[in-house]
Amino acid sequence: MTANSNRFSTYTSTSVGTGTGSEGKKDDKKDMWSSMLDSVASGKRLPEKNLLVLGGSVESQRDFLEGLSSTEGRKNLDRNDQKTPPIANNFALGYTYYNVLDADQEDILARISLYLLTSPAPTFTSLIKPLLTPQSIPNTLIVILLDWSQPWLWMRQLREWLLLLRSVIMSLSLECKETMEEVMISWRDRGRTGGSVNLDGTGAVANEGDVALPLGPGEWDDALGLPLCVVCQNSERIDYLEKTQAWKEEKFDLVLQYLRTILLRHGASLIYTTPSMTSPLQSLVHASLGIRSLLKRAPLKPNVIDRDKIVVPPNWDSWGKIRVLRDGFDVEQVSEAWSIDLDQPFPTPKSNATAAKDMTNDAAEDAKHQGNGEASGSNTNNTKAPEAEGSAVELYEEQVQDTSLDALQLAQGSQDTSRLEVPSADTQLFLAMQLERLDQQKKADEKAGKDNMFAQGASDDMISDHIGPVQFNMGGIQVDADDMVQRLKDRQAYGNSPEPHPDDEPQMEEPPDTDTLAKFFGNLMNRKPTSGGPVTKT
Repeated sequence: MTANSNRFSTYTSTSVGTGTGSEGKKDDKKDMWSSMLDSVASGKRLPEKNLLVLGGSVESQRDFLEGLSSTEGRKNLDRNDQKTPPIANNFALGYTYYNVLDADQEDILARISLYLLTSPAPTFTSLIKPLLTPQSIPNTLIVILLDWSQPWLWMRQLREWLLLLRSVIMSLSLECKETMEEVMISWRDRGRTGGSVNLDGTGAVANEGDVALPLGPGEWDDALGLPLCVVCQNSERIDYLEKTQAWKEEKFDLVLQYLRTILLRHGASLIYTTPSMTSPLQSLVHASLGIRSLLKRAPLKPNVIDRDKIVVPPNWDSWGKIRVLRDGFDVEQVSEAWSIDLDQPFPTPKSNATAAKDMTNDAAEDAKHQGNGEASGSNTNNTKAPEAEGSAVELYEEQVQDTSLDALQLAQGSQDTSRLEVPSADTQLFLAMQLERLDQQKKADEKAGKDNMFAQGASDDMISDHIGPVQFNMGGIQVDADDMVQRLKDRQAYGNSPEPHPDDEPQMEEPPDTDTLAKFFGNLMNRKPTSGGPVTKT
């Protein structure tokens, strides 16, 4: 037997029946079973919560989900087949879900549906609008992901996402807007009355005589109609920026002051996360959605001291606390400048692609114009529209820059340090310059070859003088290597020389003295033997 679609109990509405006797009893049994089934179905129905995750990449969104749901809890998401729900966020609007488990990992407190979007393209507004209904708005939280790999783009990225959300909200029905106004009033009153109201809306109720405390300057000036949380991922790269780009504590404090000032206008929360470290991200998000554990309540404490573990809950910050962080920060100017950015039309000229990709495209375009003999700034207005005067994005990017590009900018003589330029010459001009260099190198090589011929002999003499004669022992006789080589050369030259012509023969030398030779050999034959030796007779 199927349950009633409206899931309301019909037990009290069936006390009066039209039938009598056995027919009346059958109707009573039917209504009783229907009531029991409706009661069981209503008890097992999970609270549905929505999380709209904007920004980041496909990988960073997956990291966010992993940090939001514990590993043990992810194993029990689907109790029917024990499989983790897939994450479909590669194209357009992605989707996944997970169940929030209680502290004992047994009871399911709520089911959170995550809608994931990586690009603030205007065409995606039609995908977000159906998600915001009078029933879903009180159970929806907006999360914007930023990454510490590119902190110099944060203000620009925040502006694009907030302008996208405002364009969606403006197109909603009147009923949705009224529901958003009620949600924002409830959020503004949390923690501002005499009662101890928690972040998730639970706690002691304020007394009748208690009134909400007045808002401070710059607080809730631009309420979106939905609670907002900004998550700065990969805060471990703070140390990398300090080592490679020489960022100091002043720069990190400046970035934090900008974020806190801007988010204060929207009543938003802020948190830094690291994949390898635990953080109160889960407590912050679940409390913002009104999900509370029945067994354990983890207190959410603000932290603005540890530069890689920042936590700023909603309705906690103020201009006074922002000024204390670092002197010299003009919080009034930044807050007013952000209102100028929110008045910009959507989409802005740079919202169709990330700023990093635009900088690369600007550089390639400028290089093309330089190769054609045009000025490098001729295409600037086509690729990067000037910011409005007094814009917070412009103020931020002047003070927070990617210093790894400074060397390239100085080498190219560019004054715009937010762009990566790689100029190149025209192809024919480049080849002509290389041909001229080749000719010069050829002449230099020919001259060097002639000089080497004359220098070779002197070099050999210098080597011989430095090393000295080379001698070695051959059969007990000490032989001079240089002398032997010279004799071999003389013999080879003598063997290769042509026979002399008869007319060119030198005069014959006098014949040897035969008498002298006969006398020499006679003396050898008649030589007396030495003492102790044998006597030889001739």
